[in-house]
Amino acid sequence: MALTKKQQKAGKETVEIFQDLDKSALNTEKFIEKHSKTIITVFSVAIVVVLGYFAYQQFVVEPKNIEATKSYLAAQKYLSEGKDKEALGGKSAANPGFLGTFNQYPETDAGKLSAFQAANLKFKEGKYQEAYNLLEKFSSKNEILMAQKYGAMADCQSNLNKNDDALANFDKAISASKDPYVSYYFTRKAGILALALKKNAEAKKYFASIDEKYQDYDNGMSDAYIEMTKYY
Repeated sequence: MALTKKQQKAGKETVEIFQDLDKSALNTEKFIEKHSKTIITVFSVAIVVVLGYFAYQQFVVEPKNIEATKSYLAAQKYLSEGKDKEALGGKSAANPGFLGTFNQYPETDAGKLSAFQAANLKFKEGKYQEAYNLLEKFSSKNEILMAQKYGAMADCQSNLNKNDDALANFDKAISASKDPYVSYYFTRKAGILALALKKNAEAKKYFASIDEKYQDYDNGMSDAYIEMTKYY
């Protein structure tokens, strides 16, 4: 049976396609043959990088995480016993405490949390700038902890008479977490500070926000504070 012109054209195109594929395959083989040393080197380097990453994670990062956690828990035990100086530590290798744990393992989660705990203890000692500096170095993926960080930084700045900066950090604390009670707590602290600074317009803004969003936690106290902004 004779092929139609359309079928002949299609058949010719198919043959050409396979011929092109054969040429491509041949060219690829020649390319690989010509550059085989380079390709092997590139793949070898890639493998070394991958293996190096996993080795680093297994033999460097993980042991550091374990040691940092042990050190943190030892300091936490002192803290639970009311031994603040021992919990703070940082004076000897035998008892690193929170300070030593942070200084030795700053990139680990336990090390970062140690900075937060050390800052709290420095704050209790009245060393507000040192506490603030430690808080600056703390970071976490936990929203509530980040809200507490900014709130604690605001408290440090307030005690250092940097009240405008303190209000700015309270604003960060308010927006850092979606937890309504946490936002209410720091909104209230910001409002009280603004009121104490006679920044009545700002204070009213904070207490009006409480009245609008957080009545369940406030028991109507925001109304009293709003009235105070008129006369205080």
